[in-house]
Amino acid sequence: MDKTGQEGERIAKILARAGLASRREAERMIAAGRVTVNGRRIASPALNVTPADRIAVDGAPLAAADRPRLWLYHKPAGLVTTAKDEKDRETVFDKLPEDMPRVMSVGRLDLNSEGLLLLTNDGAIKRRLELPSTGWLRKYRVRVKGTPEDATLAPLREGIVIAGESFRPMEVTLDRQQGANAWLTVGLREGRNREIRRAMEAVGLTVNRLIRISYGPFQLGALKAGEVEEIRGRVLRDQLGLESPEGEATARPRSLRPRSGAGKPGAPKTPGSKPGAKSGGPKPSGSKTPRRSEGPASAKTPDGVAGRKPPRGAGTPGAARPMRPRGKAPPG
Repeated sequence: MDKTGQEGERIAKILARAGLASRREAERMIAAGRVTVNGRRIASPALNVTPADRIAVDGAPLAAADRPRLWLYHKPAGLVTTAKDEKDRETVFDKLPEDMPRVMSVGRLDLNSEGLLLLTNDGAIKRRLELPSTGWLRKYRVRVKGTPEDATLAPLREGIVIAGESFRPMEVTLDRQQGANAWLTVGLREGRNREIRRAMEAVGLTVNRLIRISYGPFQLGALKAGEVEEIRGRVLRDQLGLESPEGEATARPRSLRPRSGAGKPGAPKTPGSKPGAKSGGPKPSGSKTPRRSEGPASAKTPDGVAGRKPPRGAGTPGAARPMRPRGKAPPG
């Protein structure tokens, strides 16, 4: 360990990079006395360590840090986005494929929400993607009960205040009326707790289905409920500005099937899976694939690469067909 504290990296950052926890969670683990360095228990995260130091958590040596990785996961409704639920409900982590490494979710989707959830093994990536300053647009297909008009949605586009809490302006498009319900496309650049549901309630609308279809440049595409797919290393580096590791493997990423029970019959289908079905939503919009990917707020286009290319004619309504980088890219 560096005695001056000026070399190496902070212990919490090392724990986060190893995929053990986010940096904030790592600091709590340290405060709880669960971390030792060179056999001595530490109580403060204000400590720099080097590769020569021996780090252990709960008595187990810290595994070598894996390369930063990111996965797309199609979260079905009915799962909570937490490692452990106090009500003993099933979590998204209970349903991930058994050969998945330990991952953390980027943000959350509530129990009744579905669609794209990003998973990563790197605490720094998690924190970076969750920061509001990143400015990435999250897009949702939202089904509401009622017959909203443009005037109904205007307050959402301007930004509203609910119980003293200010909500940023949302991008809201009325797609179509379907019987007693209407389908909307909603875009926002921050992810507060139940933000869309609360905002819709404030203008007299009740959300009865909510599907996230994109998170910045990463899109749900044709990924089926319960399925996981890893973002290619080159795409991840291009979008986040990460350095290319030496000796990187060149195998292509593969799609992982969910564990038994995930995405089983009776689970909600994506809106465009079968036009006219009871659980279906609006038909595909036919929007063209933009040439650039969604980035920070200054980016010119709202959508981008998805890390997968859906079959011809498939896709989630309202989501542009994702782009596939040319050539065989390494998985990261």
